[in-house]
Amino acid sequence: MHELLHLAVAVPEASEKAISYYYAKNTLWAVGLLWGIAVPALVLFTGWSARMRDAAARVSSRWAVHLFLYLLIYGAVTAVLALPVAYYDEFVLEHDFALSNQSFAKWATDSAIAFVVGTIISYVFLLGVYRLLARSPKRWWLYMGLASIPIVVLLFLVTPIWIEPLFNKFGPMKDRALEAKILALADRAGIEGSRVFEVEKSEDTKKLNAYVSGFFDTKRIVLSDTLIKAMDEKEVLFVMGHEMAHYVLGHVWSGIVVICTLVFLALYATHRLAHRLIDRHRARFGFDRLEDMASWPLVNILMSLVFVVALPIVNLYFRHGEHEADRFGLEITQDSDAAARAFVKLNSVNLALARPNAFLHAIRESHPTLAERIEFANTYRPWERGERLKYQEHFSGK
Repeated sequence: MHELLHLAVAVPEASEKAISYYYAKNTLWAVGLLWGIAVPALVLFTGWSARMRDAAARVSSRWAVHLFLYLLIYGAVTAVLALPVAYYDEFVLEHDFALSNQSFAKWATDSAIAFVVGTIISYVFLLGVYRLLARSPKRWWLYMGLASIPIVVLLFLVTPIWIEPLFNKFGPMKDRALEAKILALADRAGIEGSRVFEVEKSEDTKKLNAYVSGFFDTKRIVLSDTLIKAMDEKEVLFVMGHEMAHYVLGHVWSGIVVICTLVFLALYATHRLAHRLIDRHRARFGFDRLEDMASWPLVNILMSLVFVVALPIVNLYFRHGEHEADRFGLEITQDSDAAARAFVKLNSVNLALARPNAFLHAIRESHPTLAERIEFANTYRPWERGERLKYQEHFSGK
């Protein structure tokens, strides 16, 4: 009788539609990755970057303005060259598989906003890079790496309140009773001053999503309206328990450490490799010093390659954190069935494969496979055996 009460939730088989979507997205991911290297390489080796620098100099001789104008021209050219891939990946394919509600006008507006935000962030970064290159050619990478720490922290701090609302409308949950239960769960997890936001993602997508962002006074747990509509109360509470784990277990701060470490490595690799490439190809590049702003495509390529090479290790680290967040969510809700059902819904609505290709999963995914998560939820029930919970010390009350 006891066994019948805990029938395992079955791992869903992949539909033909999900398989087609999975390989289409992975193909486009690979194309986008190669395109993201090929486009700056084209701008670099054709000498276009140097001509963009010269064009910007004719408008203004002030260095900071000169750099901004160069970056604006460079960003516009590369965005146009990358537009076909981005449009097909983000708009056409999502509509082809009936996963998107987004109008072309909304997609174009969001893309334009992303371009502006990206340009501003890149400008701040490059102001530091090229100033330090001019003043300290041998240690610029170290100083810029140190300077990137407060920049990354600031981005984590302001993104929830200034950047994310540029793309979607955030507000309090419409279901006040459910919100009260989520806040009670947050209190039990020891999260003070927690805030839950409902984001209107249904105007863009049918996919389900929830996440945490920010810290200190900007920390928030966000649920998409699509997730609230698709899941029942118990399933939502498990998802919230999982997201709360990222706060409680310090995953936001560890994420900052990982990003800053990668920036350090990428800057150092650029310092070691860029000069050799400039010496060999200076005639084609149109510059002979790394501190020349026309070297930005070269810096971009080298830093991107470091991030790509690090992907399997970084994803492995984050998958471990996501697994522990699943454990935390299970322990605080003690509802394995609801957790497994939530994963099944994520699988079916998002057209995810429960058992994806192992190689692609290793290099692309920051979460365990859905099959692993469902099977873990089915079997992890230490509270029923009277065993001590791993994260018991984080819970207060009942």
